[in-house]
Amino acid sequence: MRASQILRSSGGEKKPGSWLGPWGAIGSMPQKGIVHYGLAQNRQNPLAGVGSAAVFNTFRRTRHQILYWSIPMLIGYETMQWAIERNEYLNSKPGRAEFAGQE
Repeated sequence: MRASQILRSSGGEKKPGSWLGPWGAIGSMPQKGIVHYGLAQNRQNPLAGVGSAAVFNTFRRTRHQILYWSIPMLIGYETMQWAIERNEYLNSKPGRAEFAGQE
């Protein structure tokens, strides 16, 4: 049985720092089965479909998340309204007269 090209090429002088663990040594033979694709920058259209995709994506995300933010927002709004009305009452003449002795 003949040794493969990879086994035959592994020999030679070992230099300090050339071992990189499971990744092999720098300058090793190129790996097979790895494909790199590229597209020139002037052939790309980075804003393709932004207008229509933004509208539909925003609607979809809002529809799926509305219960997570609308209920706390409604509770916060009602609490703030109650606090404003209570503050206005306590600082009015009837409120001061009712709670004058409690301090």
